[in-house]
Amino acid sequence: MRLSENDFPAIGLGTWQNTVPDECANSVQTALELGYRHIDTAHYYGNEESVGRGLQQSDIERDDVVVASKVHAEKFGLDYEGVIEGAKKSCERMNLERLDLLYVHWPVLQYDAEETLSAFEQLERDGVIDHVGLSNYSIDLLDEALSVLDETPLALQMEMHPFLHQDEILEYAQEHDIWLIAYSPLARGNVFESDVLQSIAEKHDVSEAQVSIAWLLSKDNVRVIPKASSEAHLRDNLNAVDLTLDEEDIKRIDNVDRQERYVERDDSPWLE
Repeated sequence: MRLSENDFPAIGLGTWQNTVPDECANSVQTALELGYRHIDTAHYYGNEESVGRGLQQSDIERDDVVVASKVHAEKFGLDYEGVIEGAKKSCERMNLERLDLLYVHWPVLQYDAEETLSAFEQLERDGVIDHVGLSNYSIDLLDEALSVLDETPLALQMEMHPFLHQDEILEYAQEHDIWLIAYSPLARGNVFESDVLQSIAEKHDVSEAQVSIAWLLSKDNVRVIPKASSEAHLRDNLNAVDLTLDEEDIKRIDNVDRQERYVERDDSPWLE
């Protein structure tokens, strides 16, 4: 599915840690039947087969769903052949002819912008993927990637939530017309402990999860992929699309002065 800056689903299903096969497949199926149209997985998650089964179990047309995966340095590798093999394996595991979106999971270890991204562009030319995505990049690495790629990547996936605003990265995404896909939008559940989010949630008679997601979606170029498995949580997260926060609510969360990452590795680009 060729996507544009106007038609990326506001909310998708993140599947990290959703590794029990039947539970994963059923949660994907349930999400699609509730109205989700973006499913996110990765080599590293070890659940691509289950995600694919959930897609097959659903009655939703394949072309109506954005399916994204990621190539990981410790799996197939980020050299040219590793990227090509990894993408084809993802399609094979999910029983798909193509991926709508494929990310570089982390630009680490054997990552080389020219070699790695040239493989992504070859996959795009060959029809194995529709769009290139980047994940967990620093500004410097983004500049390098954009200088190598013939086309601007569709999406940049980063951790983002009320305790990690990512202002610099967001501004970069907005300037270059890139979707910023916010993972861990509930800060690993920590939004439920925030006095600010509790207060706003009570004001609107919604959950803290909905407040966090609605705050993210109030930002230009931002989309979210909260992970959930139960139907109740899937519904609750999806309902955030219909929640409109007022300017005071948004400003209160904008003013939360915390910079807390919940996803990290020793060689993260921002630690250099």
